[in-house]
Amino acid sequence: MQFLRKLLDAQGRIFMKGGKLEKLYPLYEAGDTFLYSPGYTTKSASHVRDGLDLKRMMFTVVIALIPATLMAMFNTGYQIHRVVEGGGTPLETWQTAAMQLMGLSMTTGDWLSCFIHGALYFLPITIVSYAVGGLFEVLFAVVRGHEVNEGFLVTGILFPLTLPATIPLWQVGIGIAFGVVIGKEIFGGTGMNFLNPALTARAFLFFAYPAYISGEVWVAATTPVAGVDGFSGATWLATLAESGASLPGYSVWDAFWGFIPGSMGETSVAASLLGALLLLITGIGAWQTMLGVTVGTILMAMGLNAIGSETNPMLEVPFYMHMLVGGWAFGMVFMATDPVSSAFTESGKLIYGLLIGVLAVLIRTVNPAYPEGMMLAILFMNMFAPLIDHYVIEANKKRRQARYARA
Repeated sequence: MQFLRKLLDAQGRIFMKGGKLEKLYPLYEAGDTFLYSPGYTTKSASHVRDGLDLKRMMFTVVIALIPATLMAMFNTGYQIHRVVEGGGTPLETWQTAAMQLMGLSMTTGDWLSCFIHGALYFLPITIVSYAVGGLFEVLFAVVRGHEVNEGFLVTGILFPLTLPATIPLWQVGIGIAFGVVIGKEIFGGTGMNFLNPALTARAFLFFAYPAYISGEVWVAATTPVAGVDGFSGATWLATLAESGASLPGYSVWDAFWGFIPGSMGETSVAASLLGALLLLITGIGAWQTMLGVTVGTILMAMGLNAIGSETNPMLEVPFYMHMLVGGWAFGMVFMATDPVSSAFTESGKLIYGLLIGVLAVLIRTVNPAYPEGMMLAILFMNMFAPLIDHYVIEANKKRRQARYARA
């Protein structure tokens, strides 16, 4: 490790002020601080010494995403193999050809085969996300003369996890570019954006290319199997909208563990809860936000259940099905708790989460053209988070003034 440290120090001179590659210093600094802690400390008052910096925070979130990432790769392959076992015809792709060349089986019982097949879909999407998004991160850092922020480590993996397996790679590049530039950089970069960049990127793709973001995955439409005919994205929410509180061919436990079709990283509630556990233990994820989303979802779903409807089966869907299907758990754990775009005050986080839960169920229920409401609910509340904090702070000030007046 000493050799690496000396090598970085030696090469660093050409990136310093006056060096040949002075303009590319943010790129060098990003690699250096990725491997080592910064070699300088704050000298002037006042400052707080803390073991948790932005880099460690982002790494912790990436670690929390590992269960969802592994499940994304496994379940993608599992769903393809499930169709093959049922007699269906998978889409002819290079991934399927690669599996045949490697001599791997196409059965759900071969877990390693499922994982490798899913990885052939997931990894190219992730590589494009990091490559294109990282390019814009470095470009803006060079132009503005500031550091490359570690926040993109999270955005670069969150975005692929919200996508269907067969999304075209060129759309991945366009989407992440939009999310990074429009969702974050034009506002000043990490810490200045009021929208979640990963959700901004996915929302752009959803409205720009709806056919690709929510359709034609795994199964040829001419060979439906076990009720599956090319589902992806919010598929099972659409199914609920037609059939009520049932998932044809799948159990509630399938939905909990994530063995259902959907966006790659959003199907497993169990994987999201494992990530939530780490975020709560480390204090990075706000429990107030998660609690608010949960309570808001339960209250809104139970209220709509009480109203009922003869024409809209979604009003009959119980709250636990809203939590098991779609991107509810993933959004609650990793999107709603984003420390930059969410509310900052303790009470504000609870209100913010509560309204996300209410809006997510409301959008899913009353808008048949947009069955997945979690993404839109979070983005909508991102815009209102500063307003919530403002009124919470004003209320606190009035309470203190009243207390001091009595004293």
